Amino acid sequence: MNRKSNIYKIILSGGGTGGHIYPAIAIANELKSRYPNAEFLFVGAEDRMEMEKVPQAGYEIKGLWISGIQRKLTLKNLMFPFKVLSSVLKSRKIIKSFKPDVAIGTGGFASGPLLYVANSKNIPTLIQEQNSYPGITNKLLAKKAQKICVAYDDLERFFPKGKIIKTGNPVRQDLLDVSSKAVDAKNQFDLKHGKYTLLVLGGSQGARRVNQLIEKELDFFDTQNVQIIWQCGKLYYQQYKIYGNTKNVQVYEFLNDMASAYAAADIVISRAGASSVSELCIVGKPVIFVPSPNVAEDHQTKNAMSIVENDAAMIIKEEDLDADFENKFSQLIASSDRQKVLGENIKKLALVNATKDIADEVEKLLNKA
Repeated sequence: MNRKSNIYKIILSGGGTGGHIYPAIAIANELKSRYPNAEFLFVGAEDRMEMEKVPQAGYEIKGLWISGIQRKLTLKNLMFPFKVLSSVLKSRKIIKSFKPDVAIGTGGFASGPLLYVANSKNIPTLIQEQNSYPGITNKLLAKKAQKICVAYDDLERFFPKGKIIKTGNPVRQDLLDVSSKAVDAKNQFDLKHGKYTLLVLGGSQGARRVNQLIEKELDFFDTQNVQIIWQCGKLYYQQYKIYGNTKNVQVYEFLNDMASAYAAADIVISRAGASSVSELCIVGKPVIFVPSPNVAEDHQTKNAMSIVENDAAMIIKEEDLDADFENKFSQLIASSDRQKVLGENIKKLALVNATKDIADEVEKLLNKA
């Protein structure tokens, strides 16, 4: 704590995707509600979406010149050691200037150099691991971190058991009661009340294979009495926005009001990023997961299977979409009982107090500082 002003200083790092950014913002918001005079600083990768989303949430952010390792030999990989060195040096300057009382990492490339420096300066650190299979950054940081907040069981394989606290993933608090808002949400989206509403989510950047599926199946959805809210992602919006002019299809680059989108939905097709999975557990709607195969250690499939194994969702792998999608989707649409079972079972897996529980752990570190 800054002894002169009696004000806590809290530094947070995480980014690259919404799955790392939004948990960090949720934790900051909870801590800010407890300590209105606290000072917050975010650190992200200078060319990624956190540089836009964090200021939109009302927080200052500084960028590091950092990115991940590519899977093939590229110029970016040759630059990686220089980026790490640059980011460590800049992190030292940031920490020396800001003098944080605690450092929080939510994963992503930028959190590596920042928490490494924080650990070397004996600043208490907490990492929040969203996935059922941890990324390399958090695995490396875990050795020196004081606390590791996780969302899944059996992570002792990767982290020191005594540091693990199962909290769940931070989610938007406005999702806690979407079921009561269905009628208003359908009106807000100008949807027909006699039709099934399908919500399609491909993650913050979009998902090429999911978008291809939806485009291919538009006529099929029409035969199933389905209307669609389709978040196709920033990378694909120009390609798919033309379908927003057709009947029963709404195409969005990004959905800012996720609570209303979830409330309006009867069925959801989604990637299986950790934040999406946690949100869908709270929302309690029947879900078909289409995990991305292009992520480290295939962790999206592992995330999805942790839900599917509890009879709480369906999964269709990308390579099976052409063969299985229409059959599985039409079976789900035809059975209100099956929809109800999936919705009830996924809701049982929700950890609704995650943000508060993580903030409690941060508070313990602040009190020790």
